[in-house]
Amino acid sequence: MTRSRIFVFLMTLLLAATTTGLADEVESLRGAAALDAASSEPARMRYLDEEETFPRDFEEQPPLVPHPTEKYAINLGENRCLECHSWADYEEAGATKVSESHFPDSTGSESAAIAGRRYFCTQCHVAQVDAKPLIENTFEPVKAAASAE
Repeated sequence: MTRSRIFVFLMTLLLAATTTGLADEVESLRGAAALDAASSEPARMRYLDEEETFPRDFEEQPPLVPHPTEKYAINLGENRCLECHSWADYEEAGATKVSESHFPDSTGSESAAIAGRRYFCTQCHVAQVDAKPLIENTFEPVKAAASAE
């Protein structure tokens, strides 16, 4: 064998030896659970009642949604959120209307339609659920925001 073939052979052996145990050491936000165990259906989350809302932790924090939204269609052709939250329908639905802050576009021009950058609601608004955090969180709210509620 030539030296280059021996070198390639030894490097291949070294690589194989160092990567053999990696699959057993994977740790995700769920902990050291086996990867295929994570694919099982998660436990049902308890959504909070509309009266039982989480306080906002910082100024301008988007409000949390008090109901499930995972099956809502929000795409270029449809936005299910607007069926209840549009200015035309919010009173009949008993929902909060879309804020005026959602109408100006990136240049500051307002229109009758929600601005494209604010159209996809779930970019900012998430369902509020009573769920155990995946990782430890040491965030402390700004005192002014906490006292304003």
